[in-house]
Amino acid sequence: MTSRVVIVGYGMAGARLATELHARPGGRTVTVFGAEPHRAYNRIMLSTLLAGKVDEPDVELTDLAGQAAEVRTGTAVTAIDRATRTVRTDTGEQIGYDHLVLATGSRAVVPPLAGLDPDRLPDRVVPFRTLEDCRRILAAARDARTVLVLGGGLLGLEAARGLAARGLDVHVVHPVGHLMERQLDPAAGAVLADTLARLGVRTHLGVSATGVAAGPGRVRLDLADGRTLDGDLLVLACGVRPDTALASAAGLTVERGVVVDDRLRTDDPHVSAIGDCAQHDGVVGGLVAPAWAQARVVARLLTGEDTLDRYRPPPGVTRLKAAGIDLAAMGELPSGSPGTAGRCEELTFADPARGTYARLRIVDDRLTGAILLGDNPSVGTVIQLFDRGGPVPADRRALLLGRTVDGPAGGAEPAVTPALMPDATTVCRCNAVSKADLVGCWRAGARSLVGVVTATRAGTGCGSCRDAVAGVVDWLAGVDPVEVTR
Repeated sequence: MTSRVVIVGYGMAGARLATELHARPGGRTVTVFGAEPHRAYNRIMLSTLLAGKVDEPDVELTDLAGQAAEVRTGTAVTAIDRATRTVRTDTGEQIGYDHLVLATGSRAVVPPLAGLDPDRLPDRVVPFRTLEDCRRILAAARDARTVLVLGGGLLGLEAARGLAARGLDVHVVHPVGHLMERQLDPAAGAVLADTLARLGVRTHLGVSATGVAAGPGRVRLDLADGRTLDGDLLVLACGVRPDTALASAAGLTVERGVVVDDRLRTDDPHVSAIGDCAQHDGVVGGLVAPAWAQARVVARLLTGEDTLDRYRPPPGVTRLKAAGIDLAAMGELPSGSPGTAGRCEELTFADPARGTYARLRIVDDRLTGAILLGDNPSVGTVIQLFDRGGPVPADRRALLLGRTVDGPAGGAEPAVTPALMPDATTVCRCNAVSKADLVGCWRAGARSLVGVVTATRAGTGCGSCRDAVAGVVDWLAGVDPVEVTR
């Protein structure tokens, strides 16, 4: 059993690993270094903070100081000595380890534009990645009327919607012809652009930025088509890049991220990597569910709980759930021919006037990809079918249009009331919390939403499952505990 664990990075992955280690028996010392000066926070909630829907304390994660680990915030690790198994900090201190876990995350990409120096950005040009970035954006937004957002991916749209909710005139510039091209097809992107326009966000698609000119109170964005856009603030949401500098300097194998195996080990058996900085099976993460799944695997291995455990990435589901927008995208949705292997079905429905779009790809009665944009009651069912790989209902309209129908005998059940929801249904994907887990927590004495969330951590990831968690708790509160069947 490992006695000294050092975690470099106090973000969502590093904080979760410290908590996972604390939850397991055994004597060990855990030290966590965080370069940011504040306690760990939920990065996914920063767009909600931008919108003014929550305050800073609401995005903080459970404080680990004095519980799971010695947490050293505002302290950066500057070097790793693998021969002596020590790390050196920016204060000159050296700390020994038996096992080192890199959870260094990723950094915002600053595009190579004329007028931008990545090391000295103007006051009114701010990336959107960290809590400090969020503070700077909010400070600049106080006296702003017009905001420019460079990047029409998930992060850029979340920032744009959050700022528009404050009454600002927001323009999104995106070099691709439709929004969120990694998750959406052009038809869905067009519906999303129309929805955003109704919410005060204008989009400029298929055009690249060529330069930035920033003065004391204004910023200008030059576009490749000859136009210029003027604003009071420019938010950069041009993607992120894994922070691998520390690992690379230590001689660990680095490609796009720090290369790890199925046990999250690097090529040094005493060093692991998790979260956004890790590259597993050629894939670099970026979502909270895989990062927390990795933290669980590493915790089991380091405590000897399951020395044969292997990391298997959970199915990826992207959610954009801002005020006025509900989007879920998952799996593979090729733009060309659906292929000939097996029985493949492509189903689509679009109602742009209502901001609704749905597309499903079904192969051999299994859902392999989906886009659901707008109000669709079947979104929970679709995610469950994708997660579990179960057979879809015989009447595909139940999924496409949100009309509840009976599934085939022995098939997958549609999402219905909590009373009829299968126990194995995953309610919170980020934390792998099922309906059975919520019921068990309730039976153990957590008789409130706050109590259930505290015990299971359901709803503390991306936040998109909060309504579902609350629905299960409300149902539990309305029935006699002994009547709860499992």
